[in-house]
Amino acid sequence: MNKLLLGICGSPRNQGTEFAVKYALNHAKEKYNFETEYWTVRKKEIKFCLHCDYCIREKKGCIQDDDLGELFGKIKNARYLLLGTPVFQGTLSGQLKTVLDRCRALVAQDPDVFKNKFGAALAVGGDRNGGQEIAIRTILDFFQQNHVITVSGGAFGANLGASLWSNDQGRTGVENDSEGLKAIRKVIKRIAEFQ
Repeated sequence: MNKLLLGICGSPRNQGTEFAVKYALNHAKEKYNFETEYWTVRKKEIKFCLHCDYCIREKKGCIQDDDLGELFGKIKNARYLLLGTPVFQGTLSGQLKTVLDRCRALVAQDPDVFKNKFGAALAVGGDRNGGQEIAIRTILDFFQQNHVITVSGGAFGANLGASLWSNDQGRTGVENDSEGLKAIRKVIKRIAEFQ
């Protein structure tokens, strides 16, 4: 059975969100024997969706030629998805939103491309209550729309997913957020129940 967990980091920086996604992948691999793969928006060419409807008309994927072609293949191969985002203006990053928008081409080509995959989310905010839940909900809404089975860490600490607080200290802040790291472990534990 496919045990590939793909972690997608929606941060343009190598800071807290990148640490959090890699922490989750390492935990999944070491404790639950997942195969893992990591992909980041950082230093990638990612063009906006033009809503040109090429993907709908032609059913050949996206008309845009950029680094998302590489990601689309990884998404197709993965059974489990973990999307991580920094909080930008109270919600997910523009880069990750563009990735989600562009997945329209994947679904147009194969309406079942996401069906019955398992998906979880994490968000890192500089403020304790800076928009993490809104960012996570946006990812979960994307999953719901595309038939991904959503996974959280459950009540008492990871209700919707893993919410982390960097205290505006980037990676160091996330490394010191023991409750946030515990939330990641809860989410991964729940994903592992579907192996």
